[in-house]
Amino acid sequence: MDQTYYDAVTKMEQMGVNEEYMQGWMGGYLKNPQREEQRLNDAYEAGYADGESKDSANFDKWLKS
Repeated sequence: MDQTYYDAVTKMEQMGVNEEYMQGWMGGYLKNPQREEQRLNDAYEAGYADGESKDSANFDKWLKS
């Protein structure tokens, strides 16, 4: 892992980002295969796409409500 990964995960935890988004982001960043189809949801898929592109700009859009 690199420091960017740890910094992003720490930032998401401190901000209170949705857990599904976080799981997707981490999986995408690490290039893990996506979940099976029946477990996919909007938050996970958005996180996965952002993680793949190493984008941290959308964290605030996925805060827990």
